[in-house]
Amino acid sequence: MQRSTVNDLIREGDAFLRSFGFRLPPFAYWTPEEMAINDHKVIVERGMGWDVTDYGQGRFDEMGLFLFTLRNGQVKDIEARRGMLYAEKLLISRKDQLSPMHRHMLKAEDIINRGGGKLILELFAGQPDGSIDRESDVSVPVDGQSKTLPAGGKLSLEPGESVTLLPGVWHAFWGEGGDVLIGEVSTVNDDKTDNEFEMDIGRFANVEEDENPIHLLVSDYESYLQ
Repeated sequence: MQRSTVNDLIREGDAFLRSFGFRLPPFAYWTPEEMAINDHKVIVERGMGWDVTDYGQGRFDEMGLFLFTLRNGQVKDIEARRGMLYAEKLLISRKDQLSPMHRHMLKAEDIINRGGGKLILELFAGQPDGSIDRESDVSVPVDGQSKTLPAGGKLSLEPGESVTLLPGVWHAFWGEGGDVLIGEVSTVNDDKTDNEFEMDIGRFANVEEDENPIHLLVSDYESYLQ
């Protein structure tokens, strides 16, 4: 993915968020130079900020996701059983744009349709060894009501509806009928180690630097903020 495309997607994503009345925190709009000179320690160590991914496949319109991590704890908080044990994100899933099948080992998450089209989730239970169970039903809480689907069943969430996905539940999702604004409220999020994909793909985009970044992605921090 070219940096110019990432920059355009950040601008478009911010406008989409604003159309629903969401405003991002001030650090979202720091330039790379401002990020470097401001106190960015907590932001960087917790992976807060912009995240635009095509999963390294170069087909963002078909398979990709826009995210912004607003707040996040650390895995050590979970291990210590104290501190900041939660995270919050905003996501945009475009119409018919796949976020591919994956599971989390640690993170439990509420996925909330905040507005736009329908959010469709394809769901599978996990085997005891963590692999996909392609035979058994899968049960998930949907706004406090248990819902059971067959393996690979499609759950449709209208704006305002949400689903709770516990660790080990395999899921893929996409927008139907339009782009979807998604809220995610979860336990601590660690995108470097807590995603297992069904396909052999990466979590982050491989960015080609055809122009300067307007804002850094979370995956840029290590190389830009030495």
